[in-house]
Amino acid sequence: MFSLPKTVAAPLFACGALAAAALSTPALAAPVEALKPKLVVVISIDQFSASLFEQYRADFHGGLGRLARHGTVYPSGFQSHGMTETCPGHSTLLTGKYPNRTGVVANDFYDLATGKKTYCLADPSVVLANDPSGGGRLASPKLLMADTYGDWLKAVSPKSRVYAVSGKDRGAINMAGHHADGVFWLETRFGMTTWVSPDEDAKTKLAPVAAFNAKLVADQRKHPFTWTYGDKRCAALEGDYVTGGRAWRAALPRPAPKDEAAATDDLSVSPYTDRVTLEAATFLRDEFKLGEGEATDVLTISLSATDFIGHRFGTKGPEMCDHLLRLDDRLGAFLDGLDKVKGQVLVVLTADHGGSDFPERLAQQGYDAGRVPPTQWLKDLNAAVRQQLSLTYDPLVQAGGIESLYVVGPDGKAPTAGDHARVTAVTLAILAKRPEVYAAYDSNTLFTMAPPPKGTPPDEISVAERMRRSAYPGRVGDILVAFQPYQTPASAGATYVASHGSPWDYDRRVPILFWWKGGPARERVLPIETVDIAPTIAGVTGVPVPADVDGRCLPLGAGPSC
Repeated sequence: MFSLPKTVAAPLFACGALAAAALSTPALAAPVEALKPKLVVVISIDQFSASLFEQYRADFHGGLGRLARHGTVYPSGFQSHGMTETCPGHSTLLTGKYPNRTGVVANDFYDLATGKKTYCLADPSVVLANDPSGGGRLASPKLLMADTYGDWLKAVSPKSRVYAVSGKDRGAINMAGHHADGVFWLETRFGMTTWVSPDEDAKTKLAPVAAFNAKLVADQRKHPFTWTYGDKRCAALEGDYVTGGRAWRAALPRPAPKDEAAATDDLSVSPYTDRVTLEAATFLRDEFKLGEGEATDVLTISLSATDFIGHRFGTKGPEMCDHLLRLDDRLGAFLDGLDKVKGQVLVVLTADHGGSDFPERLAQQGYDAGRVPPTQWLKDLNAAVRQQLSLTYDPLVQAGGIESLYVVGPDGKAPTAGDHARVTAVTLAILAKRPEVYAAYDSNTLFTMAPPPKGTPPDEISVAERMRRSAYPGRVGDILVAFQPYQTPASAGATYVASHGSPWDYDRRVPILFWWKGGPARERVLPIETVDIAPTIAGVTGVPVPADVDGRCLPLGAGPSC
């Protein structure tokens, strides 16, 4: 195991200290003043697993430290679905619904009607504000089949304002919902962008962030960001590895990029992304005086750099260490800026999913970890199915990963009912014998499977139930595959060594923290779910909650209930 000097390594062995801290809070704490927030800030840190939170918790002294020491802390929050990716994870945070109700089940799905891969939030009717010619990924809330807290709020409080910023389009859109006042995400060399519908004007849509973007581009030219150690203690985690046949060293600074495109990519896969996102959030807060009007306002922030860094470098190296300590400092400055708000501010922090380290490093640490090369694995599976059914074409395709397999006909589109049944049955029989597969499920069976009894803790639900919560008709594969724990269904490349997306707790378990100035410090160790966040915020802001949400309101502020 790689270890840091004592000051950084302490969280790995701090169970006793955490228990003592929890016991220092009276078991029957006096009720606190009722919450009446004028600004709700919801922060998602992409790929911020509960294990990362626990590992560095004692070393957080900025914003993360403030929330962890002075907030209501649920160290065991859960994304309750099985396909733990960015798009579905974000869709649960402020809708109060599982992905099988939001319609956002994966980052990409396969459209059997057209025979094409489709992005989770694809909308070909829009263009990017920074590229009206139609280039780039075109996304909007059109495919999000649920309303968010911001939508609920604006329905009863038209004067409320809702803004969202993120490093990724799916982080901003899923949290903002359908009726936000501004939804922006980062194009590294341009600044914050958004989508533009046919009846809208790009300049008008970008007006809220135009001044911010101009300053950002100017600052990039004058003061280019170079990623070196902000905290030299993280250098203790340096090491040499071989992944996918490539030898590389985990260390900062990174090797110089070979061209401008690589330089832009390196910039986005660094603490720079979150720095800019938080600066944009501060700009919007100050520009529109959020939290200082008649009604409650909402600002959602999705911080993407942890995910970018986790995929490229893994979660247990010096890169992640330095990034998280920098992020802690940045969040501290952001929270300091919220002191300007005249009304009460409620801050909620969580993650869209967790993640584990890359399997080669895990194997060195004694874990039974390995890779499942997706291209070859699917090729072999198709060959086996073709042989058994005497087919002349590959009957299985994937869109975003081999965890979700679609049965197709010779034209790559929906097959006949008979062919679908035969291919599905044979494929499930083959997968049942594969050692790398924990279980495989017919999605039609999952659609009709009864949910567990109400109140079943999220860490106690079956793997089948986790996969059911990822199954939305027309957007999920015909066969869903749960691979064995620590078997990563991804090949290692120069810019991708680690992944997530499994139904296992290292990908599902995330921290959930609620904080407001003057609020009590409370540790609540029993598990809750990310779908509980939206009903809880609604409870303290007096917003009606739709009857069909999956989450529940958690007691914050005065009294034991909502």
